[in-house]
Parts: sequence; structure tokens; C-alpha cells
Amino acid sequence: MTDTADARALVPGAVDRVTARVRAVDAATWAAPTPCTEWSVGDLVAHLCLEHLWAPHVLVGTTMDVVGDRYEGDLLQGDPRGAWERALARSRPAWPATDTHAALVHTSFGWIPVEEYAEQMLLDLTVHEWDLARGAGQDEELDPVGVDRALAYVQSDPIMLTGAGLWSPPVTPRSAEPRDVLLALLGRPV
Repeated sequence: MTDTADARALVPGAVDRVTARVRAVDAATWAAPTPCTEWSVGDLVAHLCLEHLWAPHVLVGTTMDVVGDRYEGDLLQGDPRGAWERALARSRPAWPATDTHAALVHTSFGWIPVEEYAEQMLLDLTVHEWDLARGAGQDEELDPVGVDRALAYVQSDPIMLTGAGLWSPPVTPRSAEPRDVLLALLGRPV
């Protein structure tokens, strides 16, 4: 059983679930729209690639200035699956290596505890897994442990809902199920 006291332990499983979904996208679906209104399925995968190219740097305490613009440009290069595989090849093994993580990490929110960064990444992976599933016409069920953890985090940190335009405005959930509540809080009409 996975230790859920630290969100870092949950990120590899979330990466694996997204990976399975990326691998299942057929060629005709990369241009399909997602609930992220400005992103196609391919654009969403590019966003996830960017997050996971940065993750190994962030986890060891490298600042955004030092990483610079090395991940600017077309990350997919016509191969969304390959781009995701390359991004996760460095990111996924970095998460369980907790003894190498900096106590504080540098993000667009400034310096935060590494455990908080993991909460943010788990939230991002969980919600974007659903976005990817919806856009690609896949089964939309999500891991209940990831959903519960992401929901608890977003409800405890209002900046995640109101700051920096990260998410669409909340909508009314279709049910009181944690998945539906999480998605509705982040503007996803289920």
C-alpha cells in the first residue's frame, strides 16, 4: 500500500495513469478539444510535458532563473506520445527519490515546501487526466485516492482557486461525489 502522508508518494501513480491515457490516444484525436477551452488534446499533453520537464529541476531546488528558457518552443515536435515519454523518463524517477529533494523548491508561486509542490503536481495530474480522458473520448473515472487528496488540497488552499487564473471559475457539481466536486471547483462541467 502507498504511503499517502506525503503527496510525493502519490505522484508516480498519477504519472502512470496519465501515461496510460496518452498511450491510448489515437492519431485523429490529438487535435480534439478538451475542457481546457484553449487547449486541444495535443496542447494539454504539451502542458503536461512542460510541467514534467521542469519537475526534476524544481525537486532539487533549482530556481526558475537557472532553468531559464530551455523548454520553450514546440515540445511535441510532431510526436506527442514520444514527447510525454521523454518528459516522464526524468520526472517519474525523481519523485520517489525523496532523499535528493530540496526542502524548499522554487515555483511560479515563489519558494514553497517540496511537499506543497507535490500537492500541486498531484492536483494538476489528476484534473488533467480527466481533461485528457474527456478530450480523447476515454473512460473518465479517476483514482479515488488521488481525487480525495487533490480535493482536500484545493479546498485548503484558496489561491489554487482564485490566484493567477490557473483554473476556470467554479461550476455547480452534478453530484456530491468527490470527483464531481473537484472537477466543478476547477470549472469542469462533468
